Amino acid sequence: MSIKVGDTAPDFTLPSQNGTPISLKDFRGKRFVILYFYPKDDTPGCTAESCAFRDQYEVFQNAGAEVIGVSGDSPESHQKFATKYQLPFTLLSDKGDQIRKSYGATAAFGLFPGRVTYVIDKEGIVQYVFDSMFNFKGHVEEALKILQKIGV
Repeated sequence: MSIKVGDTAPDFTLPSQNGTPISLKDFRGKRFVILYFYPKDDTPGCTAESCAFRDQYEVFQNAGAEVIGVSGDSPESHQKFATKYQLPFTLLSDKGDQIRKSYGATAAFGLFPGRVTYVIDKEGIVQYVFDSMFNFKGHVEEALKILQKIGV
């Protein structure tokens, strides 16, 4: 079952690239969360998407939103990826893809983990879902548009 606009985003706690556990509930009442699921660290599409988020990170921060990337890669892989591309935001390790499955951001074409971005408001309600395997920059552009539309 996929999470849709209006649904409460499922809470989770996952290790970040530095090993610190991060929970979605940590942001409730404080910040919007741009939660993006991507297939794999250091691949062309995932690098393009992550670098697009990096390039607009200050805009997201100024809008009161935190960017969080999630894949099944290990915290060590995330650390290398974040360092290599100077990613200023949190990457979470979802070994076994349990959180991905709980959001319904599952396999694209039945082969690869999907590429889905969720805009979650301060109350934990999903305000927007963007699902596109190949429109890497669209994930960033659409998330920014919805933040502007909401008036954050």
